[in-house]
Amino acid sequence: MTDEGNSQPPKKDSFEALRYKDFRSYLGMRFFFTFAYQMQTTVLGFYIYELTHSKIAIAIIGLSEAIPAVGLALYGGYIADKYEKRKMLLLVFSGVLFSSLVMFLVTLKGLSGYIHTGWTVPILYAMIFCNGVARAFYGPATFTVYAHSIPREVYPNGATWSSQGWQIASILGPFTGGFIYAFAGGITGNFIVILAFLLITFVLVYRLRKYPPVFIPKESVYKSLKEGIHFVFNSKMMIGAMSLDLFSVFFGGAVALLPVFALDILHVGSEGLGLMRMASSLGAALTMAVMARFSPLGKPWRNLLIAVTGFGLCIIGFGLSRSFILTLIFLFGQGAFDSVSVIIRGTLVQLLTPDHMRGRVSAVNSMFIGSSNEIGDFESGIAAKLLGTVPAVLFGGTMTLLIVTVTWLKTKSLLPLGISDIHTVEVKEQE
Repeated sequence: MTDEGNSQPPKKDSFEALRYKDFRSYLGMRFFFTFAYQMQTTVLGFYIYELTHSKIAIAIIGLSEAIPAVGLALYGGYIADKYEKRKMLLLVFSGVLFSSLVMFLVTLKGLSGYIHTGWTVPILYAMIFCNGVARAFYGPATFTVYAHSIPREVYPNGATWSSQGWQIASILGPFTGGFIYAFAGGITGNFIVILAFLLITFVLVYRLRKYPPVFIPKESVYKSLKEGIHFVFNSKMMIGAMSLDLFSVFFGGAVALLPVFALDILHVGSEGLGLMRMASSLGAALTMAVMARFSPLGKPWRNLLIAVTGFGLCIIGFGLSRSFILTLIFLFGQGAFDSVSVIIRGTLVQLLTPDHMRGRVSAVNSMFIGSSNEIGDFESGIAAKLLGTVPAVLFGGTMTLLIVTVTWLKTKSLLPLGISDIHTVEVKEQE
């Protein structure tokens, strides 16, 4: 393996991206952070629903994180373009560690008795808000680290490994969280593992080389951010992919309601919740393993629309199911179809973004994509309160199919294009 710097590996193969030392550190950092984050998300949703039995309380979880993540995303992208990335990530993970430590202490049985019961949930919301602030800076910084850890021609292979690592962590995180919650220490046991994994993440960030800024803006923050927004909105493919993902996840995301299904509809408890969260990620991980061999980028826009259609159909099936096994199958399918769109969208954004604008373009991407899950969680919680849990899921799946149909009608000219054709068209449009 090539361990020194980023010299060219001897030959291309399925493990090409892993031949670069910085990419391996990046991959490990993303894996352990995602593992801890998915554990935390799973058990907090279940814990807060157990305390409150309120669908609105679940909705507020997503909103607490989305508000700072979206509100500060553009500024986070500006900072990511302007400052050294490793130092920025060390500061981000210091904040995440602090938030998780506070949540651990608040939920610790021996200490939680000293905190008025009415304050427990608000403190958890406050720490989730702090994590949202950290995410506004985390996304743009890691986007840039990824882009410079491997050569441009290795991006498709790197995107597959990166997404696959994320999905494997997303499989193990919820499953481990649900298992520990049910059998090995409850939420306290979960936070011990979460804090340990965040410390490993911190060490892996420290192993990265320094990434000095490639862009020192001379103009004001406003003008600099405006330039990034203008670039994204001038790219038909980029804005189309971001919008499609935003609205499909906003309406079709049902993850926030899984605690309701686990407790009140399927009656499978916290261990069942862990399996449900795991099923979606397992479908995504296995599909990504197949895509490492059979790329979906031959006709990316056509395949993206097919994937989002499958996603919407699986959401509808999940809402109608009353069998736990069938529910797991539909969640598996939802994750599988979603993983196809993740690979296509991630590769397109990386290929179409110039180096000096990566932070700002990533920030716009984060506003569309990074917080769409949390905003979708809020929408799901409110819809479940107003319509009922099952009608809310069916409404979301139906809206996803409607969005795909409208997108297909408006973008028929992009369907037969290959990845190289799209890149050529987009470059000409930006010029």
